[in-house]
Amino acid sequence: MAKKIRTVFFCSSCGYESAKWLGQCPACKEWNTMVEAPAPAKTAGASSAAMSAGHSGIRRKPVPLSAVEETGEERFSTGFSELDRVLGGGVVAGSMVLLGGDPGIGKSTILLQAARNMAASGIETIYISGEESLRQIKMRGKRIGEISDRLRFLCETDLDAVTATLQEEKPRLAIIDSIQTMYSAQVQASPGSITQIREATGVLLRLAKETGITFFLVGHVTKDGNVAGPRVLEHMVDAVLYFEGDRYASYRVLRSVKNRFGSTNEIGIFEMRADGLSEVLNPSEFLLSGRPHDVGGSVVTCSMEGTRPLLLEVQALVCRTSYGYPKRQSTGTDFNRVSLLMAVIEKRLGVPMSQFDAYINLAGGIRQTEPALDLGIVMAILSSYRNVPADDHMIVFGEVGLSGEVRAVSVAQMRVQEAAKMGFTTCVLPRSNMRRLQIPEGMRLIPVSSLAELVDIL
Repeated sequence: MAKKIRTVFFCSSCGYESAKWLGQCPACKEWNTMVEAPAPAKTAGASSAAMSAGHSGIRRKPVPLSAVEETGEERFSTGFSELDRVLGGGVVAGSMVLLGGDPGIGKSTILLQAARNMAASGIETIYISGEESLRQIKMRGKRIGEISDRLRFLCETDLDAVTATLQEEKPRLAIIDSIQTMYSAQVQASPGSITQIREATGVLLRLAKETGITFFLVGHVTKDGNVAGPRVLEHMVDAVLYFEGDRYASYRVLRSVKNRFGSTNEIGIFEMRADGLSEVLNPSEFLLSGRPHDVGGSVVTCSMEGTRPLLLEVQALVCRTSYGYPKRQSTGTDFNRVSLLMAVIEKRLGVPMSQFDAYINLAGGIRQTEPALDLGIVMAILSSYRNVPADDHMIVFGEVGLSGEVRAVSVAQMRVQEAAKMGFTTCVLPRSNMRRLQIPEGMRLIPVSSLAELVDIL
């Protein structure tokens, strides 16, 4: 009689293990996240080895931080300044980076281009693919240009074969495309399951810390946009990057949601071309390209992404509703925030927004939720409602409170300087930000403290 395989239930969000199915995970409180998977095999060898190590006196002892020798982080460039910015200044040797994104967004393309750049600079690199054959990779590689022989390729899904190859070749960089295709024969589960993904990531993580190999892992995403597999996968790696954007549009946004060696506020912007991904070094110019002139409902505002100011165009369309209740829709910004601002407009300015449909859009497809966009959204709504175009050379930023006051925002100096660099001559900003603000040459500042003053400017 065949031996029955024991199964347990894992939470796909946090990795919590349970002997039976539960509607709500007791650990992370998420609903309907428990999935069934074979239980990991219990080996007596590991326990006995740990006990013998403890009795033999090899056990590590706790030490104070003052006794730890401090060494600088060894970093190397990927050849993409935008990717280096998101990683915190380059790739840290021995780290593990997880890159997620929708299918067809360009995850394999950017990693292949980065691998080519690093191989050309003398870094031994191995690209391990579990989804494509060598012929398919070569066809894709022809688009991005010549590839150095320092970049070698391997098509393999067996985790044991992959680790043996990496231990033998000892490259400085290894790319796994993708982690969901890696399979260990020691785990009784199908490839892509929670157990297999966790085992594969754990083995590669130990290999990275022991040998100093830097890993880039490609991760598939679910329909919710999160990396497929247990949530513990994101906790194990050193950095988690997400590639965002519309696959049918040319732009791509690389965003960091976790980084142990840098900030998570930076973004990188790329453009998809026939020869691969190209960096957008001046994103403000890119996002404002094609902006209409002398049209009501179009206002330029400024948002901050880490240390980088971004100029964005806010578009608003306000028209009288044909239904019993007005329709609201926002693209690129928080819907609830837009509804709140429209309620403030109706209450404080007396504009009957409940009789009008309103559509808000951040042009360029980028998504921002910073409160500094409030004043620009309000002005775009009023401009469309009155059908009065805003000045083409004017930029607006500031946070709006529930009483209609305009509140100060952070790093106003950098926002004003970015506007001056892009050729804008007028800036509407909170009055509270006027203190200790250096005015660039040719720039006229208009401070406001309430929405009533904004109406007078329009």
